[in-house]
Amino acid sequence: MTAERVNPPELSPPTGFSHAVVATGTRVVFLAGQTALDTDGKVTGDTLPAQFAQALANLLTALRAAGGTPADLARVTVYATDVAAYRTHAADLGRTWRRLAGRDYPAMAVVEVVRLWDERALVELDGFAVLP
Repeated sequence: MTAERVNPPELSPPTGFSHAVVATGTRVVFLAGQTALDTDGKVTGDTLPAQFAQALANLLTALRAAGGTPADLARVTVYATDVAAYRTHAADLGRTWRRLAGRDYPAMAVVEVVRLWDERALVELDGFAVLP
């Protein structure tokens, strides 16, 4: 995939995301929502940062199984049960993102939700990628 990250100077400088991503490729991979489930289907981690790391790792595992890499991500949506907590931990979550996915940020949004499918889940990530 070729990905052009577009961050117009007329918009606030992005931190940990791109305002737009122009993706060119031949395959689109839609990634289902991933929470901090382990291989036994149990939520791991009691904190937002711990659950975010596992949910992102799960999303990237699905992406790699489909033949993609983190740089192929065009869009990710983060669903959090507490956006205030997400903002509090933003620096730590950003470090986790860079460690697991690198610095090629997709277009992103964070949405607060009342709850997720599993009541213990604090965060869920979904998205799509464009592969070469």
